[in-house]
Amino acid sequence: MARRKEYIEEEVIEKAMNLFWKNGYETTSMQMLEKEMGINKFSIYSSFGNKNGVFLESIKCYTKKLNRLLSKLKASANGIVGIKEYFYEFIEFTKETEFGKGCLVTNTANEIGEGADERIKKVLTEFTEEVKQVFANCLRQDASTNEETIEQQADFLLISMFGLSSATRIFTKKQLDNYIENIFKNS
Repeated sequence: MARRKEYIEEEVIEKAMNLFWKNGYETTSMQMLEKEMGINKFSIYSSFGNKNGVFLESIKCYTKKLNRLLSKLKASANGIVGIKEYFYEFIEFTKETEFGKGCLVTNTANEIGEGADERIKKVLTEFTEEVKQVFANCLRQDASTNEETIEQQADFLLISMFGLSSATRIFTKKQLDNYIENIFKNS
């Protein structure tokens, strides 16, 4: 007879997501996950397979949360102004204290190497491509811009978002505001 789970998966994954977000993938150990999630190693392995499985579920949880912001941007008819608003809203999304936690996707991309689990690399790549496409769709609202320029600008904004994601961890609000204002200075 199978044992009944004594926990709610969504709740323990949210706890794991916050741990990975705060400490990074590499630094987060199984012992840390056990303690934070409030379940034992056997339950973790039984439900999620291993640390990578927990992490992949954590990324899903994270992207659901971030998709609330992205959905607002997708629905926006404000073009580049909507993207700028998204950048500011992202800063608030990352807040934990005075500083933010960055972006779980960006933080992970910054720390994993070539030998990383292919599933993790695939999830990160797919998510960043989705964000880039949202930016491109907003840029297409300016009918005077050609497709090549849109692609270049979407890449620029995606890379700028990566920079902002990392910067939220150590820079002040004023510095972050200056960064965003300079990104969008000519728009």
